[in-house]
Amino acid sequence: MTVQVETLEKLQRRITLTLPVTSISGEVETRLKKLARTVKADGFRPGKVPMSVVAQRYGYSVQYEVMNDKVGEAFNSAANEAKLRVAGMPKITQKDEAADGVMAFDATFEVYPEVKIGDLSAVSVERVSTDVTEAAIDKTVDILRKQRRTFQQRPSSEGAQETDRVTIDFEGKIDGEPFAGGKADAFQFIVGEGQMLPQFDQGVRGMKAGDNKTFPVAFPDDYQGKDVAGKEADFLVTMKKIEAQHLPEVNEAFVKTLGIQDATVEALRADVKKNLEREVKFRVLSRNKAAVMDALVGAAELDVPTALVEGETERMIEGARADLKQRGVKDADKAPIPPELFKDQAERRVRLGLVVAELVRTNNLQAKPEQLQAHIEEMSQSYEKPAEVMRWYLSDRQRMAEVEAIVIESNVTAHVLGLAKLSDKVLPFDELMTA
Repeated sequence: MTVQVETLEKLQRRITLTLPVTSISGEVETRLKKLARTVKADGFRPGKVPMSVVAQRYGYSVQYEVMNDKVGEAFNSAANEAKLRVAGMPKITQKDEAADGVMAFDATFEVYPEVKIGDLSAVSVERVSTDVTEAAIDKTVDILRKQRRTFQQRPSSEGAQETDRVTIDFEGKIDGEPFAGGKADAFQFIVGEGQMLPQFDQGVRGMKAGDNKTFPVAFPDDYQGKDVAGKEADFLVTMKKIEAQHLPEVNEAFVKTLGIQDATVEALRADVKKNLEREVKFRVLSRNKAAVMDALVGAAELDVPTALVEGETERMIEGARADLKQRGVKDADKAPIPPELFKDQAERRVRLGLVVAELVRTNNLQAKPEQLQAHIEEMSQSYEKPAEVMRWYLSDRQRMAEVEAIVIESNVTAHVLGLAKLSDKVLPFDELMTA
């Protein structure tokens, strides 16, 4: 085998491969003979089919298979010999001209780039933190109370108020004409909880059971219903029923309904605080990790292999189709999704992946077994049966690979935060949780 390596542009390379014709023809003959032992044909006993018949029926496919294997072996051998880190699959084309007794091929491909990471001590990163306050605990307890609230019908003399559950009939018209989705009977929502547009929510307040009322509602320009976005509709609303909410008192009986063993209010608040601190920790880490990754992308210089971007783009398209299928979209696996939708995001992912890999390699930031164990233990604590969750992770290689990726990113985040110029910012609890 003769190997020639050419540098085309940036990351693109070309290797010329030459293979003796005899090595291909000899392998084709060997495989056909092996195939002849089991092949069946009308008029012949198994294993007695003449080679001429076997060659006529299977010769082309076997030749194609051997060519692929031989060229693949030759390419891998040449790439290893030249110490090339190949990015993506090579494009192989047969050359028209070659010396007698040989076949020649051109393999065009890309190599992984050299990654240059700048001085991380000159990089600026905003590091956020958040405290779990008593107010945050109070708010969470209120959410737990709302999850267990009951409703009791109001007297007919009382109008709808904040937190009431109302049952209404409504019909909306735009310029006097009904529109799709603008009508419903016995529709329920809770006043003041953001389930309806603000003007609609405000319009039903004060209405009593049996009242009819017409009021305008302006749909915002970015409303999900494209046909009505930016338009104003008149809604005729009939109030059918009004129910006032009743929240349970925070006492031992309430705590018992939550399954907390030590059925005291203090135990409830301690449990809520522990869960909030765990959630805050993960969200803060995620926020800081994103800031670090943005900084790394800006601090690194590298050429991005087109083959890797194309591969990542295809994975993102398949992910989008899988999401559509999960939502029940018909023929989602054939949905025409333009690659341009994901190209920029795919390129950033590939660029960031190469930068992170270089940083991990040069600073020994690989995930250690004890880190993986600690991460799984921490995640499992938010479930009812932590031991089962841990076994679920530890029993699957793919799940463990996902955990390893998370731990590596955390190691990289900690490494960069230890070097970069930091500006610390305390985020309010509500801002962090709603981001």
